[in-house]
Amino acid sequence: MFKKTTKTKETSFRPKKSPLREWADSILFAVIAATLIRFLTFEAYAIPTPSMEGSLMVGDYLFVSKLHYGIRTPQTPLQVPLTHQKIWGTDIPSYSSTIQLPAFRLPGFSKVKNGDVVVFNFPPPKPGEPDYPTDLRTNVIKRCIGIPGDKLEIRQEQVFINGKGFSVPARAQTTYFVRTTEVLGERFFRKYNIVNDYKSPEGPFINWQPIEVYDEAKNSTTLQGYWVNTTPEVVAQLKKLDWVKGVELTTKQLGVAAEGIYGGAVWGWNRDNFGPLTVPQKGMTILINAQTIALYGPIIQRYEGNKAVEISATAIQLDGKPITSYTFKQDYYFMMGDNRHNSDDSRYWGFVPEDHIVGKAVFVWMSIDPVPANIWNKVRWERLFRVIE
Repeated sequence: MFKKTTKTKETSFRPKKSPLREWADSILFAVIAATLIRFLTFEAYAIPTPSMEGSLMVGDYLFVSKLHYGIRTPQTPLQVPLTHQKIWGTDIPSYSSTIQLPAFRLPGFSKVKNGDVVVFNFPPPKPGEPDYPTDLRTNVIKRCIGIPGDKLEIRQEQVFINGKGFSVPARAQTTYFVRTTEVLGERFFRKYNIVNDYKSPEGPFINWQPIEVYDEAKNSTTLQGYWVNTTPEVVAQLKKLDWVKGVELTTKQLGVAAEGIYGGAVWGWNRDNFGPLTVPQKGMTILINAQTIALYGPIIQRYEGNKAVEISATAIQLDGKPITSYTFKQDYYFMMGDNRHNSDDSRYWGFVPEDHIVGKAVFVWMSIDPVPANIWNKVRWERLFRVIE
């Protein structure tokens, strides 16, 4: 006979987590969640320069949607979460380029359109910066002016796309000369949101810079007026002031080449008279000559994944063999800042490759004035939750 046995239920106890372990688990969960949100949906950015004023102001904080144009898979997977180029507050790189993956883009809600405000990785390496992997290059925000296949031209500051005038953004700024002998200061100019903080890509640019003429006979200088970067609406207000003798638009002359303009040395372009040129499109084929090399040579060398590229003023060699034509492997875009005379953009360094596109700027959630008149004006309340147009 078998003896009947009774099983006793064993009670298992889990050891209680220490406060330190609970904090560590919470932080780990928060980092993973924030990383996924940042990668899959929206990412927060701050505006550091005035190139998009007055559409976007220095000190604006905005959300950028990665869903609109499609999520871009990471090219550099070995990276400290929630960092970009360096570990916070240090010069220590936050990534390893040992593993580099091909970049792909998942389907999005839309394509990049003319007029979209876009965040992208700055294509050429910035002076003094290392040549970061594509997805870790400096983030830049500009307005998309030309999409793949567009024929673009700028004539006397007016942009034309495929022969039609491109609407000037509502708050776009440019440079004027305000002719007056009255001495004006920061308090006056801040009243009209003309801020004196920044530099132009063409060299030092001091907003509301006084222009004076030296009189040898009197051994003194006479004030002639001020250079200002502002909007046509502000100019209309300035013209109403009795002591303003005139306001003049400072537009570069047609056919006068400017140093530092993309392709300008060959084509004789400047910031206000640029093109015509065609924005490269995937599958588009060009003939190789001195003119096309000036426009598209840097693309073929930097962004198309070609190896052993040798470029001269009149010829291109791939793998040691001269080519007479070239077919582009991806789409490109032409970007400009709304602050047309104080923006380092495609007029200076060329086209933005499709694989550099990060996302679409959607709205401003916070705006902090970096140089407020007083502490009560630190937050620009009127700009909070402003939709970006």
